[in-house]
Amino acid sequence: MDTFVLLQALVSGVLIGGVFALAAAGLTLIFGVLRIINFAHGEFLMLGMYMTYWLFVFFGIDPFLSLLVTVPATFALGAVIQRGLIAPVLKAPEEIQILLTLGLSLFLQNFALTVWSPDPRVVNVSYGTATFQLGSTYVSWPRLAAFASAVVLALGLYAFLKTTELGRAIRAAADSRDGAQLVGIDVRRIYWIAFGIGAACVGAAGSIITPFFFTFPTVGLIFTLTSFVVVVLGSLGNFVGALVGGLIIGVAESLGEVFMPGSMKQVVTFGIFILVLLFRPTGLFGGRRL
Repeated sequence: MDTFVLLQALVSGVLIGGVFALAAAGLTLIFGVLRIINFAHGEFLMLGMYMTYWLFVFFGIDPFLSLLVTVPATFALGAVIQRGLIAPVLKAPEEIQILLTLGLSLFLQNFALTVWSPDPRVVNVSYGTATFQLGSTYVSWPRLAAFASAVVLALGLYAFLKTTELGRAIRAAADSRDGAQLVGIDVRRIYWIAFGIGAACVGAAGSIITPFFFTFPTVGLIFTLTSFVVVVLGSLGNFVGALVGGLIIGVAESLGEVFMPGSMKQVVTFGIFILVLLFRPTGLFGGRRL
């Protein structure tokens, strides 16, 4: 195998891995705080992509600048959904929670199909095919910008959780709902904020990939499945684990595309998923929390 091809795959894998990490960080935050598995997670990414697309088409707003709109919008949508749909089933059996989020996923997918049709759409930015040479490899400017944006947002969220009063309240609610309530934390408020932040993370991931990724109603399913693999690999509810897991899965998928047909690249991803479940079900970080 040509060393150039392997290096190129490694660079591409790291860049897309940063986006996976941001999407998975949102999912692991929701699970870590609310203890609910959100199967509609990828649909917030899909909605973020469509918002970015239409902002570009109608107003000429660059996908990276559209974060100023898509992040607050997906946060608000996530908060409303948590208060209206998720909150009533938090104490229900897990199968009810799963069916609810699956139903929400199907509803949002079919809403997008009805409103925007199944046709793939693309944001044709001027720098969409721009690259630069780094040693013997070529780096895509849009992918590098997406990676940098994802890392900045993920680290910003990590700093927020570690250093702010609200962030500490979120972590306290994740550790113990009863304990958080005893010290005066409004857990119901924390729940909708955490869900909104999780939705905003994956919505932001949707915005920053539009320059090089097609937008279509079922695109979220791809990222939902990948995000689940990432959070299981990095330990459910562990923020740092999600970031590391995203990079690992990004590289694994990119290398898988080199050694097998593109349509089968996720075989490597789900192979890793199965091995983790078999030999280290608590993930790489052993179940450590936010």
